[in-house]
Amino acid sequence: MPTNFRLKYRQALTTSLLIVFLSACTTIESGNSQSSNLRTLTEQNLIDILVGSCIQSTRNCDPSDSIKEVKKALSEGKVFRLIQTEDVPQEDMVIAVQGIGGGGPWQYVIDRTTKQGLEKIEDPRKAVVTLFSEYTNQRVAALVRSEAAGATATALLLGAEMGIPTLDGGITGRAVPEVQQSIPWINGIASVPTAIITPWGDKIIIADAVDEYRVEDLARAIAVASAGDAWISMTPMAGSQLDRGVLKGNISEAELYGRTVREAREQGNDPIAALIGVSNGYKLFEGIVTKSTEQGDRGFNWVEAEFDGTGNFTGRQYRMFVKNENIVGWLDEKLNAMSPDYIYNLDPDTGESTLGIGYGGYVVGEKVVIIAVPAPAQWRSRKGIELMGPRHFGFDFDYIPIEQLQEKASLED
Repeated sequence: MPTNFRLKYRQALTTSLLIVFLSACTTIESGNSQSSNLRTLTEQNLIDILVGSCIQSTRNCDPSDSIKEVKKALSEGKVFRLIQTEDVPQEDMVIAVQGIGGGGPWQYVIDRTTKQGLEKIEDPRKAVVTLFSEYTNQRVAALVRSEAAGATATALLLGAEMGIPTLDGGITGRAVPEVQQSIPWINGIASVPTAIITPWGDKIIIADAVDEYRVEDLARAIAVASAGDAWISMTPMAGSQLDRGVLKGNISEAELYGRTVREAREQGNDPIAALIGVSNGYKLFEGIVTKSTEQGDRGFNWVEAEFDGTGNFTGRQYRMFVKNENIVGWLDEKLNAMSPDYIYNLDPDTGESTLGIGYGGYVVGEKVVIIAVPAPAQWRSRKGIELMGPRHFGFDFDYIPIEQLQEKASLED
């Protein structure tokens, strides 16, 4: 990153932090003056959000454990609240909390810590928020989900536990393999300072970094050296920065997706068709997984999956390249969809995400419908394509929007 740009975002962050420090130094309480602007979520709201978030994730995802956790929290009297971006005070801070995995973790660390009998801390997610607040002396006004899938449950559950509302927005709109792949970074909002907690309670602060790629390198390396697991705070933003830093209404979209497939099933309708209707998506393929090779390397899961078509796609083949998430798909060896557009792998009977295995893995023999949804404008910007386009993942071709690929495919058919 050029020095002058780095200085600009450091200065902007410093200014925001100073404003917030003067405003308040404590975590927001659920009964404050914002309460009239908060939406309290019911059990059904939460289930629909978690199911829909798995659909959004652009990879396999099982929401069942998250749903159990949410139901348990509700039974204990926890309250889940959602706040709109425009209702966050301009000077207050919003952060994301995310688990970061490390494919190919150091086995000798796992063996040694097991032999030592090191105990894992009870709640690293809460510890990350506390560490961030202690380091910056800042009040956290809301939690924003770092990505779709399990990070949604993290934001909701952690918010309910700490009395902090969850923002109706997201910094990715999907799941992404790398930390720097986010809307804030597209718009020049840095993710430092970053707090990191390992499973055993080691505390690390990345006070500054050359760029977001280095935040990814450092955080991922810590996860690899920590049994493949760590928790981090990301992208501290003042309320005044949310217009540039988040995809507004991203949690509401997840709720819409979850509600849509649920109601379609209840009414005896096709949940896939219903989902395509509300998402403006495209049905790319329907078939059965015939091959899925998975390898953990450099902190990621790399998957090559192959499918044989069924129904209207009988006699045709599909292939998917995955780096934790679906990145590029080919139909009969012709380019069919690519990131940053969203590629969802769904169960044809339920319309929900397939369960798969690991991060981005497929199960041989499972039935899959693949649909694609156009990415929002932020991802299709020059910087967004640089971060999530095919060349970033090592392919020697440029990004082609899903609309153009599907128009070309329809003409060829």
